[in-house]
Order: sequence, then structure tokens, then C-alpha cells
Amino acid sequence: MKTTFRMMKTKHLSLLLAVLAGGFLMSCEEDEGAENALLDAQNEINVVDVTTHDGRPFSTGVEPKSNAKFVAGPGGGVMMQGFYWDVPAGGTWWNTVKNKTTAWANAGIKGIWLPPVSKAQNGPYSMGYDPTDYYDFGNYNQNGTVETRFGSKTELQSLITAAHGQDMEVYADIVINHNSGGQSEANQYTGGNTWTNFNGVASGKFKRTQHDFHPNWVHNNDGGSFGGFPDLCHDVPYVQDWLWGRSDAVAKYYKNTMKFDGWRFDYVKGFEPWVVSSWNNAVGGFSVGELWDSDVNYLEWWANNANSSVFDFAAYYKMNDAFDGNNLNKLNDDMMWKRNAYKAVTFVTNHDTDEIYNKMLAYAYILTHEGYPCVFYRDYETWLDKNKLNNLIWIHNQKATGNTSILYTDTDEYVARRNGYGGNPGLIVYINNSNSWLTRWVPTNWNNTQIKDFTGHSGWYPTTQSGGWVEIQCPPKSYSVWSPNI
Repeated sequence: MKTTFRMMKTKHLSLLLAVLAGGFLMSCEEDEGAENALLDAQNEINVVDVTTHDGRPFSTGVEPKSNAKFVAGPGGGVMMQGFYWDVPAGGTWWNTVKNKTTAWANAGIKGIWLPPVSKAQNGPYSMGYDPTDYYDFGNYNQNGTVETRFGSKTELQSLITAAHGQDMEVYADIVINHNSGGQSEANQYTGGNTWTNFNGVASGKFKRTQHDFHPNWVHNNDGGSFGGFPDLCHDVPYVQDWLWGRSDAVAKYYKNTMKFDGWRFDYVKGFEPWVVSSWNNAVGGFSVGELWDSDVNYLEWWANNANSSVFDFAAYYKMNDAFDGNNLNKLNDDMMWKRNAYKAVTFVTNHDTDEIYNKMLAYAYILTHEGYPCVFYRDYETWLDKNKLNNLIWIHNQKATGNTSILYTDTDEYVARRNGYGGNPGLIVYINNSNSWLTRWVPTNWNNTQIKDFTGHSGWYPTTQSGGWVEIQCPPKSYSVWSPNI
């Protein structure tokens, strides 16, 4: 019996040792495989610091209201384009937007960009880009209507007050390249008749005639005309005085009486950047220009000379090439936010152009990167998943801090790191344009730290190594955003 027991014991011990040895070998093989994967990843990663500033967030330069309810967070805020082309007519739009201010503020929206607010030639049907009377906000019977397409002056002021009550900013769309709706007059500069007599505007303010448009006694033209409309000449002292100089100038009336916090300048290719700079110097506030051009050198030149932010059309077209052209390497290319993150307003679509199909990937890009991202009304309220957009807005405001390093790109993958600022750890965004789940080892700024995907797309909770490296994953045609699990 003892001999038999001893033989059984020896046999079991040998088996146990064999199992342990096999497990040890498997463990070694697994460790070696992980080390090899990490080494391969380290060889593939080429960190490119695309911005090298001090990391502070984008600022609109507008002081918070004393009764602040909305706080942007360490990443800054997000702009909402509060309209789309051909919003419902009938004078209801200002009330529609007003009723959304609380929800938008709760979601993390910092500023609302409104369409042109003054009376235009097409009266109740106009989207405002054919302005007649800059001081008629829907309170004069003119051009076939009292209210504008969007509503009355009282309703506009109520909207602005409601937004300010949430500590949100409101930006006016300013069309000062051209006018429309004037009366015909004999024009000494053209030798014919032109529709340049605006002496009959109902407000009685900023009356204009042939002398205030091109061609005139100053010169024949400036940067460019638009659509055959009378082209306003900003070199005329009288025009400058009414636009920003006098105490009741357009800029000062909009700022001091209507209480706008900033400006979106329409078609700035049509006039020189000193016009916007002069306006901004006179009244301040946030400013962004619509310079519809993909040339980042042109965008940067204009922003610097206009003392203004500019819409990042360079990023817009590169995103279209990347996400719809199936080549995320395009995101390595030059963009305005990389040149100057504090003068770049990024966007995925607007009322004029809507080319990007893979919009959620594009929103994941602009809402995790630098600049002042703008969300389009119809994307947010109608076309896309509002919960996913709200999640990205939260990530932008709370986690998208610091300057930017691109970690990896290929045709299907893009990984970038926001390096954190002021004690906020920043994030890593992983965008996957392929049809399969992907994983990648990446270098973080966090050692021995558990991280998670704040989008909820991944259920992983990996811990970074002592050197900061960690393996993350991303679902197909989607994105994940990683940061310390705090």
C-alpha cells in the first residue's frame, strides 16, 4: 500500500511539474509576444508635435456673466451654428432657438452663431444675406414685412437675454461686403442707373447712395463683389463712420444695444482684412471670418491681418479627403488649427457646404483637437445621434486640453494625443476608418495609470506601463477617446 501510494504521489507530482513547466513556458511565450508587439509598435510610432504652445484653451475673449450658469470646463467651449439654409419662415425661428438655449448650455455649448438679423431685400423669405437696413431687426414695415423671416426685434432680444442667462455668448452674422434692396438712381460713375439709393431705409440710419459703392470717387473695386449686389466701399469715411466709428454705428449698436458678444463676418474675400480689424478694434468681442479657401497660408495671413479667428476650411477639406477618401494620412497635412490654434474655428458642415459623409468621425476629430469647434444645427438636432455628439462635446470641454501630438497614421488609423494643461491629463483619440476592430500600442503621458474609453465604445480598462505605453482599441468606422479613469 505504501509503495502504491508512493508511486501515485510521484506520478501526480511529475504531472504537476509538467503542467507548471508548460504554464511557465506559455507565460514566457505570452510575455515575449507582448514584448514583441510593444517593440513593433514602438518602431512604428513617430510622435509629431504639431502644436507647441503653452497648452491653454481657446478663448473667445468675452468675459463670463456674473450670474454664470454654464462653465465651459478646462477644454474650453463649443459653438453652435444656430440655423441652416431655409429655416422655417413665418417669424418663429428666434423663439425656436430661444427654447433650446437651456438644453444647449447643459450640453456644453458656449456660443450661438445666428443668421443675419436685419431686414433684407427678400423680406419675410430672406435668410438675411441681402441686407437693406442694418437697424431694422423686425420692427419696421419694410420690404413687404415687419418681422424678418426669423421673428421680431423683441423676440431676438428675448433670445439673446435667454442665452446670456445661461452664460452663453451670441454671435451676429455680419454682411458688410454688399447691400440689396436700394432704389434705382442715375449713377455718375457708371453712366447708367444702379440700385444704390438707400436714403429711404425705414430706420433712417446709415443712408447710402452711389458714392458709397463701387465704382466711386475712391476706386473702381476692392477685394471682390458678390452676386451682382451693390458692393459697399469701406474706404469711404462716411461708410467707416456708420459701420464702426460713431456712437450709434452698426458695430456699436449691435454690441451695446442688441447685446451681441461677437461677429461672424460673411464673405471676407470681398474686402480687405483691415476692415475687420478696424471693426474689432472699435468694439471688441469674438470674431470669425468666412474666408472660403483651402489655402492655409491665405487663412493664416487673413487672420493675422484681420485680428480675427477664421473658419478652418483647410481642415474641412482635409477631413473630407481623409474620411470620405479613405486616407487618414491626410490628417497629417497642414491646417489652420495647427498654424494657430487660437484663431481657428473648426467645423464639419455649415449652411453653405455639406460634403463630408462620415460626419461622426469628423466630429470626433474636431471635438478632440484644438481650435473652437462649431456644431451644425441640423447635425445636432436632426441628422446625427445627439447623445453621441453630447458625449463628444463633454469630452472636448472636460478632457481635450493641452497641445497636440500626432502618434500614428495610416490609411485606416489615426491616433493623436492632447498633452494636458493645468493639471488636466488630456486624452488620446483613436479613429478607425476600417471595417474591423483595431488595437494599437501607444505612448501616453501617464505611468502606471488605469485609463478608459470615455465614449463607451470600448469596455477595456487597461493600465499604462511604467514607461507610459498602453494598448488601446477602436471599433470599426468609429472612434475611442482614452484618458485616466478619474
